[in-house]
Amino acid sequence: MIGDFMIGPSEEGQGCYKLFTLENNSGTVNFVISPTTYFVGHTRVAVGDRVTGYYDGNAPVPLIYPPQYRALIMVKDNPDHNVKVDFFNDQLVSSDGQLSLTLAPFTQILLPNGQYFTHNPANHNLIVIYGPSTKSIPAQTSPYKIIVWC
Repeated sequence: MIGDFMIGPSEEGQGCYKLFTLENNSGTVNFVISPTTYFVGHTRVAVGDRVTGYYDGNAPVPLIYPPQYRALIMVKDNPDHNVKVDFFNDQLVSSDGQLSLTLAPFTQILLPNGQYFTHNPANHNLIVIYGPSTKSIPAQTSPYKIIVWC
């Protein structure tokens, strides 16, 4: 379900916030979508789309059911590529040790606003968009695009 979400008693901000209700075999979760929520690929999401939401695990949340989180990043599933959102260390290995990046000449390294990031993306939170990867652990890939989440 996708619906409007009111953030206050006045009409200011009306229609600017949405509530996405996501359901899977683990249960239900609500994501509050704000004007600053980053949608990977700037895609539009509709009811029935498969999506993944990312939020700040250290942010306070209301103790309600279903749980409700402020979405920072939303990813619409796409069979043509994979997306990994994580902190990547100085060796460009994700914090969970599951993905290792090899930068290629074709790899675009951007900021969320679409401008080029002109430094080394290591030791940053990254949104990595990639295709094929090795079956090793960590899997190795040369990503199509990296968005540096400063």
